[in-house]
Amino acid sequence: MRIAKISLAAAASLGMAAVIAGCGSPATTTSAPKAAPLVMAPGPYGSYTANFNPFSPSPNAGTDGFIYEPLFYFSTVSKNQYSLLGKSYHWSNNNKTLTVTLRSHVKWTNGSSFSAKDVVFTFNLLKLNPALDTSGVWQKLSSVTSPNSSTVVFTFKKADVPFAVYVLETYIVPQSIWSKVSDPAKYLNSHPVGTGPFILSSFTSQEYKLQANAHYYLGKPKVPEVEFPAYDSNNALNTALAAGQLGWSGQFIPDIKSVYTSKSPHNHYWFTPYEVAALYPNLNNSLLALPVRQAINVALNRQAMGTKGEYGYEKPASPTGLILPAQNQYLAPGIPTTETYNPSKATAILTKAGYKRNASGVFVSPSGQPLNLSIQVPSGWSDWDADCAMAAQDLSAVGIKTTVVQDSFGEYMANLKGGKFTLAMSWTNPGPTPYYAFYNSLDPKGSWDLENYNNPTVNRALDRYASTTNQQTQIQAIQTVEQSLANQLPMIPLLDGALWDEYSTANYTGWPTPSNPYVTNAPYSWPAPEIVLMHLKPQS
Repeated sequence: MRIAKISLAAAASLGMAAVIAGCGSPATTTSAPKAAPLVMAPGPYGSYTANFNPFSPSPNAGTDGFIYEPLFYFSTVSKNQYSLLGKSYHWSNNNKTLTVTLRSHVKWTNGSSFSAKDVVFTFNLLKLNPALDTSGVWQKLSSVTSPNSSTVVFTFKKADVPFAVYVLETYIVPQSIWSKVSDPAKYLNSHPVGTGPFILSSFTSQEYKLQANAHYYLGKPKVPEVEFPAYDSNNALNTALAAGQLGWSGQFIPDIKSVYTSKSPHNHYWFTPYEVAALYPNLNNSLLALPVRQAINVALNRQAMGTKGEYGYEKPASPTGLILPAQNQYLAPGIPTTETYNPSKATAILTKAGYKRNASGVFVSPSGQPLNLSIQVPSGWSDWDADCAMAAQDLSAVGIKTTVVQDSFGEYMANLKGGKFTLAMSWTNPGPTPYYAFYNSLDPKGSWDLENYNNPTVNRALDRYASTTNQQTQIQAIQTVEQSLANQLPMIPLLDGALWDEYSTANYTGWPTPSNPYVTNAPYSWPAPEIVLMHLKPQS
């Protein structure tokens, strides 16, 4: 099974002066009708530890969003922007100053008032404890101040408009409690006090429950309680899903129609495209010259990968690069939106570039190097393992001998980050604009530049995007990057990778769907589940 790969934070262009009032806002309610608990299992996490630390790398589900909240949330599958603790924001000082106006009348669940001092404290806590600053906000910020109780001013070292999402989606904690914590990195926070729509009501190693916050500033949720039972295996979780014991989960399930949706008319799934899965070539390897990358690109049968390896859940990615279906306004004109599977073209490209087949039918470079490649992939990610096996067959069929290396996840990560690979199938770090995936994967300063790409034209375009709030300028910058990616293939897009989610309408309606994709429906893509639950209504 492939586990979900979620970027460090969701992302958005932040090109607007302020969040549009009412744009996809969670419904405000004054009372909640009697309804059944929502039983939720984002994944088979095994037995629980009472860890509700929002800065922990592995807090219990619901810590981020249901209990602790950021200032804003930006949907990764739509253009919606959600005001949470923040009411509005605006840029000034040549896009180096971001001023946030906070909501009034927000209470922590212990009854004390939330204010700007909590926001300033939280960011200073990250500054004093760099291990907590996993988004690297203090690499970009020079100060965080509060001129009054409802205003916070973030000053950047230099203009970086898209990075503000990592700032605005930082979870805020109460100063009155966390100022007394001696080691916040190790603090389990077993009795959490947040601002969110739910409160921890009970905990055991096998199940914990959250109850609706009657004093939540956006109105009490209509879901009165959320239960998180523990499952120690995929099979146990899938069995519970099929038996109707779960209202929401996030599993990769082969043949989901027979396993899940056929069991009840209330059972549904929405595997929304979230990221581009790509083949990363190690550009330091002389075997992977441009003609070879071009041949690889047209030799791969992406449609078969999506149909067979991904059970039809994922479609071929756009040749324009890391452009997801919800981001079509960024597509560069003149670049095909689909890549044609063409093995004969692959061999023609290599032949024209001076490559010749040896006695074994393998192409040899003009310098005498046989094209003998490998693809690294995490062991046990069954869909990706199948995709890579098909890719190896496709490439071997056109004279590029290719084998698949299945590493443990730890070895896989170490090899990718250390540059010890030839080809590797991996993910991208997406957002609702393509900038984030492009920056992280193609800029030397990005967090996922595995292929070691460094193109001044691309770097300048990404810098131009980051310096402005003008959407047209941002679109033009992205299209420049698309042209370079399509022409040079520093990475080879394969599939529009999906987030897995299964949900039941037996007790609740209002779920995100392809026709109403207000946020992702994945129950592990925090804090989006908070937005989902504030939209749910009991079945009448």
